[in-house]
Amino acid sequence: MASRSKRPITDYGIVVVLVGLCGLFSLLTNTPHQPRGAAAARQIETQLADIQQPISRIVVLGRPTAEERQFLDAIVTGLRPRGIDLVVVEGDPPDVRRRLLELHRRELPVDLMICSETVAGWSLLAKLADDFPGLGHPRLLSPQGYFWPTFLTAANLLNVANQISVIAIMAIGMTMVIIAGGIDLSVGSQVAFSAVVTGLVIRDGAGALEAGVAGMTLASLIGVVACGCVGLISGLMLTQFRIPPFIMTLGMMLMVGGVASKLTNNESVYQIPDSFTWLGRGATWGIPNAVVLTVMLYLLAWFVMTRTIFGRHLYAVGGNLAAARLSAVPVKRVVVSSYVISALMAGLGGVVMTSNLKSASPSYGAMYELYVIAAVVVGGTSLSGGEGKVLGTLLGALVIAVINNGMNLLNVESNMQRVVLGLLIVGAVLMDRMQRFGWRQRASE
Repeated sequence: MASRSKRPITDYGIVVVLVGLCGLFSLLTNTPHQPRGAAAARQIETQLADIQQPISRIVVLGRPTAEERQFLDAIVTGLRPRGIDLVVVEGDPPDVRRRLLELHRRELPVDLMICSETVAGWSLLAKLADDFPGLGHPRLLSPQGYFWPTFLTAANLLNVANQISVIAIMAIGMTMVIIAGGIDLSVGSQVAFSAVVTGLVIRDGAGALEAGVAGMTLASLIGVVACGCVGLISGLMLTQFRIPPFIMTLGMMLMVGGVASKLTNNESVYQIPDSFTWLGRGATWGIPNAVVLTVMLYLLAWFVMTRTIFGRHLYAVGGNLAAARLSAVPVKRVVVSSYVISALMAGLGGVVMTSNLKSASPSYGAMYELYVIAAVVVGGTSLSGGEGKVLGTLLGALVIAVINNGMNLLNVESNMQRVVLGLLIVGAVLMDRMQRFGWRQRASE
C-alpha cells in the first residue's frame, strides 16, 4: 500500500508545472489595458492629488454610454465635496464642440478637462488653446493605460476556476477508481444522463418554470442517484463476473449515452427556470458557487482518502489485490463503492453543467472522460493503482484548465488543443512509468 507517495516529482513537480504555465501564459498575454468606469475615476483622483496648483473650474467630458456615465458619476461624486466648479459636458463630438464654444464665448477659464481615454483622442481636443482661447490653457487629464497579463485578470482567473469545476468534481470519483486499480470510461455519458434526467424531471415533474427550490433539488438528486445506479451496475458486473474495467465501462458509456439520447429524442431540454442557474452561474462573496462546491468536495475527499478506513482500503486494493484479500479487506465492496462514488460525482457534474447552461442535452460530457483521466494522471495518480492523492488531482485539473484557457487566449485552434492534451496525457503516463520502474531499466529492456 502506498497511500503517500515519496517521489518528489510526483509530489511537487505538478506545482512547479502549474506555476510555470501561469508564468508562461502571463508573459504571452501581457497586453495594454485601459481602466474604465469607476476604476478610471479612481485613477483620475490619484492624478489630481499630484497636482499642486490651485484648481477652480473643471470641465468633465463624456459620451452618452452606460460605461462613460458611470465614469462621469464617479468623477462628479468625488469632486463635488471639494467645492470646485464642475461643468459636465456629455454627448458626441458635435454636442461637446457646441458646449465648449459656449464656454469660450463667455470667457470662462478652465483649469482642467477630465475625460476618458476614448474622448481624449477626439480631434477637437487636439488644439484647445487655439480653437477655444476663451477657455485659457486647460490641462487635459485622462486615465493612463497600463500593461497587465490578460491571463492574470480577476475575471479570467475566476473563469478558469468556474470552467474546470465540472471536470474537477468528476475527477474526485475517477481518482478513487484508478487508485483502486480500475478505470471508468462512462463518466462523460453519465454527465449527459444526469443532465437529461434532471432537465426532464424539472420540465415534466417539477412544474417547469414554476419549479420551486424543493422541486429543483429533488430533480437534481434524482439525476445524481440515477448515475449512482449506473455506477453500481458497473461495479457489480466487474466484481461478480470479472469483466475488465475498460470493456465494461466502454460498454456502459455507449449504453448510457444511448439512453440519454433516447429520453429526449436527441433534442435538448430548455424549460429550465432561471433560479436553477444559482449553482452554475451564481456567486457567493464574488466566488462562483460551483467553485465553492468543488473546494468543499475536495476537502471532504481528502478527509476520506487520508483519515478513513475506506481510504486505506482503496490504496490496499489498488496496491496489492492479493495482499488486500489476505488482510480481510472487503475488496468487492471497495471496488463497487469506488464506481458508485465516481458515478455520483459525474451525476453532480451533470447537474452543475445543466445549471450553468440553463439547459440539458444528451451531447453534454462528450470527451469529458479523457479530460478527467488526464487530470487524475497529471495529478500524480498511477494508472497501475495504489498510488495518488486527491489534492494532486485538483492540481492536475487546474493544469489542464490553465493550458486550455491560455491556448484560447492565444487563439490556438481547437485541433491543436487536442494534440496538446494528448501529449499531456502520454507525457504524464510516461513519467509515471519511468518513475515506477526506473529510467535505465526501461531503456535497457
